[in-house]
Amino acid sequence: MKVVFVLTATGQELLQMVTDDVAGLLAAVKGEYVTFPFGTFKYDFHSLDFYIEDNEYHQELVIYLKEEEERNTVNDFVIDVE
Repeated sequence: MKVVFVLTATGQELLQMVTDDVAGLLAAVKGEYVTFPFGTFKYDFHSLDFYIEDNEYHQELVIYLKEEEERNTVNDFVIDVE
């Protein structure tokens, strides 16, 4: 099946691929992070889209991703010891 990865906020297409293991792919992207050579993202949601091409119906899985928020957030705080 054709799979398209899309950035939710902008609709920018990040990657297209074809896979026979849709369930495995969905399980993997729902993990903690999705990492491409050009960035790290988090799973947002997915949809199954149908379209017509050359008078034939086709389907594609669209996986929407959010941009990764800072993973290593450090909160500064002061402990007053007297």
